Amino acid sequence: MLSYAKAAIELCPHDIREEDVLAEFKNVVGLSRREVSETLVKNFNLTEKAEERMSEFGVGSPWQTFVQVRLHHYEEMLADPEVIRTHQWLHNLAILEEARRSNCQTGLATMSQCAQTTRVLNILGLHSAFDFIATCYDVEHGKPDPEIYYLVSDELGVPPKECLVLEDSPSGVKAAVVAGMWCVAVTTPFTRQGIHDLGLLEERWIVDDSDLVVKVVREMVEERGSDCF
Repeated sequence: MLSYAKAAIELCPHDIREEDVLAEFKNVVGLSRREVSETLVKNFNLTEKAEERMSEFGVGSPWQTFVQVRLHHYEEMLADPEVIRTHQWLHNLAILEEARRSNCQTGLATMSQCAQTTRVLNILGLHSAFDFIATCYDVEHGKPDPEIYYLVSDELGVPPKECLVLEDSPSGVKAAVVAGMWCVAVTTPFTRQGIHDLGLLEERWIVDDSDLVVKVVREMVEERGSDCF
């Protein structure tokens, strides 16, 4: 999120505030890198400046320039593993650990790239915590299309109706619901309003206080009559 804001400011031909980019990012969080970049380039009038730097990166469109500028900031920010460690969502990890102890199949469906995903998981010691990992490279259509969730479901050998998804973005919630999966949304300050406004989940399955994640997931598992947990 911050790396997208820094990229927009670097390319900006006029005054722009970081908080303005972050506010706009709320509307595209969870979408593919291309969709996010195209939206920000358009809404902040970055096309001309991005076009001027296309040859620098050997790309053919403004949004690709934006991606490259953003990646520079992203990699710079994450060069320190402590940045990743200090941004863990411990209550979500508690769900993962409990699922593993209960012998549930576990999968990760992320629209991040494979190398970035691997780096983060290795730093957190989580790469072996999932039975299957799907990234943006494994699907043709990103969230809110349900393709990535169908892929994980198929690889795990678990029917969609028996899958429980933890999501934090409106597009991810849409994907999970369209896939026919149970979904608990754990909101962030940037996704909270968007997820509530969707109206796709009962309010009891939307968690704004991360301390309640385990409790809410347990309630969903009990209601669906699963053997897990």
